[in-house]
Amino acid sequence: MDAGEAQRVTVSSELSVGEEIEAWHRGRLFHRGTVSRTAPSTDLFWITEATTGMRRLIDLEALVILRVPAGGGPHAGAAGAKAGTAKAATAGATGRPASRAPLFQEPGFAAH
Repeated sequence: MDAGEAQRVTVSSELSVGEEIEAWHRGRLFHRGTVSRTAPSTDLFWITEATTGMRRLIDLEALVILRVPAGGGPHAGAAGAKAGTAKAATAGATGRPASRAPLFQEPGFAAH
């Protein structure tokens, strides 16, 4: 197991309120913030975004979630670029089409 895998979150029960995370999709950073609430039975959790202060609902099936190391600067979990690409590649293998934008993302913010 490498450092990138050690910081990757696979179920929401691994997260604690107050923990900093990054949410990646197809090798791009979509969200970064602090966990504000978890719903382990559904593998969903909410964060408060670091840049906007907005609350976001995050789905572990749609995004690659990485813990931000203590004292980590912007994009501290940059290994997410690699992890996000791997996740996107396996999405097609499960029969689910890879989406252009992660779930719960407002259409105006989707990458074109």
